[in-house]
Amino acid sequence: MAENVEITMGARGTDWSPAARVRGLGTSVFTEMTELARSTGAVNLGQGVPELDAPAALLRDVAETVLAGGNQYPPAHGFPALREAVAAHQLRRYGLSYDPGDEVLVTTGATEALAAALLGLCDPGDEVIAFDPCYDAYPAGARFAGARLVPVPLAEDGDGFVLDADALRAAVTRRTRVLLLNTPHNPTGKVFTDAELAAVAEICREHDLTVVTDEVYEHLVYDGAGHRTIAALPGMRERTLTVSSAGKTFNVTGWKVGWVCGPARLVAAVAAAKQFLTYASGTPYQEALARALGGVEEWAAELRAALRRNRDLLSEGLARAGLRPLRADAGYFVQADIRAWGHADGVRFCRELPLRAGVVAIPTSAFQMRPDAPSYLVRFSFCRREKSVAEAVEKLVAAM
Repeated sequence: MAENVEITMGARGTDWSPAARVRGLGTSVFTEMTELARSTGAVNLGQGVPELDAPAALLRDVAETVLAGGNQYPPAHGFPALREAVAAHQLRRYGLSYDPGDEVLVTTGATEALAAALLGLCDPGDEVIAFDPCYDAYPAGARFAGARLVPVPLAEDGDGFVLDADALRAAVTRRTRVLLLNTPHNPTGKVFTDAELAAVAEICREHDLTVVTDEVYEHLVYDGAGHRTIAALPGMRERTLTVSSAGKTFNVTGWKVGWVCGPARLVAAVAAAKQFLTYASGTPYQEALARALGGVEEWAAELRAALRRNRDLLSEGLARAGLRPLRADAGYFVQADIRAWGHADGVRFCRELPLRAGVVAIPTSAFQMRPDAPSYLVRFSFCRREKSVAEAVEKLVAAM
């Protein structure tokens, strides 16, 4: 979450007007760090913006679709061919059958899918549980819906993070409506284990919670960690909305094409909100992605190999620089403990790092909602070209 976003909501007498819900959502730390990278010429390992190439055939397909005239509104729920391709992907990969007619919805990226899900499922005063740290759009989306986001900390365990099932259970109240799950997880790179997913599912079934699961990094899992979707567990398909997108999988984050899969009644709730957000978008991208999604596994294997090399290069470099890296089993990012450099404040560290080392990172506090969360972690991205990661590593080692 951005440092200056207000998330404590839900008190009696709260102003639930639309203006009040967006008040306080000021400029984020991401904007500040990006500007620092621009003004100092530092290597930007802050944002998760890939430098790696997209599939050449996919790019040609989009260009041909544009030139052929595919530039007008798509159907509100997305092109049927893309909805069918998404449904086929879920069946092939997870054994889950979805009707592309009313159980798959195409959205303007995963961020819109998440916001529309919270708008469609929550009423003012409801509570939404998310694991802390979390992607900063989660508390903002809850705020837009008039809901209160309740953080449940992921516990540090050695060089990684683990679920605290007791803390999750204690966070559920009679007002809890939605559990926001993110696996593979941003910003930690954690992949929830089968046992952890089973524990989460048990609590959701016990308390009749709806799960919105953000799985945009589903194809970017390393070292055999193995991504599972909670929707495939017993009793979970009927209470789960699964969100993913093409952006991370195909290195096309600017296309903003995402999707939601789930039971028709939950997808309808998302669609009801989505129609008044973007209505529809991305016609040529949707058409091309419908043809590309069937071959995603071969492409993703190549992308994973490149990202894994970058992750290892960055992790080893951080260790050489005295910044203890934590394990990243998936995604784009490595967490580092900065205390060996005499810092305990990640925000100050990241503001000084471009001038000290010529590198930009993001303080993990930008994703933390608890006032007692540790402040000594910093997030570095490795979704850059290998030469960019190598340059950043050498700068960090030299500045040690």
